[in-house]
Amino acid sequence: MESATAHPDVQTICVVIAAKNAADTIATAVRSALHEALVSEVVVVDDGSSDDTAGAARSVDDGSGRLQIISLEKNQGPSAARNRAIAASSAPLIAILDADDFFFPGRFEPMLALGDWDMLADNIAFISDPAAALPPEKFESRARTISLIEFVEGNISERGKPRGETGFLKPIIRRSFLDAHRLRYDEGLRLGEDYDLYLRALAKGARYKVIEHCGYGAVVRADSLSSRHRTHDLKTLYEADEAILSDPLLPTQARAVITRHRDHIRERYEHRAFLDTKSNSGIVAAASYMFGRPQFLPYVAQAILLDKMEARRGGPVPVATPHAMRYLLAGVPAAADPAAVQK
Repeated sequence: MESATAHPDVQTICVVIAAKNAADTIATAVRSALHEALVSEVVVVDDGSSDDTAGAARSVDDGSGRLQIISLEKNQGPSAARNRAIAASSAPLIAILDADDFFFPGRFEPMLALGDWDMLADNIAFISDPAAALPPEKFESRARTISLIEFVEGNISERGKPRGETGFLKPIIRRSFLDAHRLRYDEGLRLGEDYDLYLRALAKGARYKVIEHCGYGAVVRADSLSSRHRTHDLKTLYEADEAILSDPLLPTQARAVITRHRDHIRERYEHRAFLDTKSNSGIVAAASYMFGRPQFLPYVAQAILLDKMEARRGGPVPVATPHAMRYLLAGVPAAADPAAVQK
């Protein structure tokens, strides 16, 4: 494999992997990152794991000197782990890879053929078994721009439906843009930390592009960290929106859509807070809590009713997806190779 260091005009990439108790999956993630010629650094931050995550990552070191493993004694959360990796690296481009996901071979070349961007994402394939994953379909590398409004709308979910697609994108980010605007992950967030960073970048004028080419494999797991968030995590997330809304220079349309997202997260928080209060202190205390927030009472009442209906059906209705692979973006198949057609 020819290294990007042989071409000094090509910007190289640091792949950041924050990992906690990921010994079963981290090797696949690290191996896929080291396979990419444009990757000059892979920084794994073992965030206070109780298993041998660091050892599993080290077991697939290819000897190129690109792999760095940082072990934190105590868990500090994904934001702090990613900031630590960014600080320990120097490549001009930063790519985030979740510890249970992987890159398909050749992810970055079609992406870096494009210019005029500060964040650049590609298509994602959702799969349940990475060991059985086939090569992704070849799509045209057509690019489009994602606005702040489209990005935020893609992070507003609705019960029984998939979250808006833009919430899952995994962009490459220019380090120079982050440094120029003093942007890093908010270490108070353990939920929605990517959303918050990308939103703050967009609010600073980041140019965000996405292409249909698929290079990221996202493993769908019922026990993912995002599916086990705490009530407090929802509170810190809507407060992060409020911090952005405090900017008096925020355009009107941006303010409106961020307000919608904040209210959406606040409603979810109030539902969870009601249930926590009921569990810890009883129904009287929970009712008192809720009547002190009458504006959220209709949402909480509806959410409780839907919960009961789902329980009677045996749980939430699963969203139908293909068994093998589902693509985040509907891409246009790439034109066939003329030489292959002639054969």
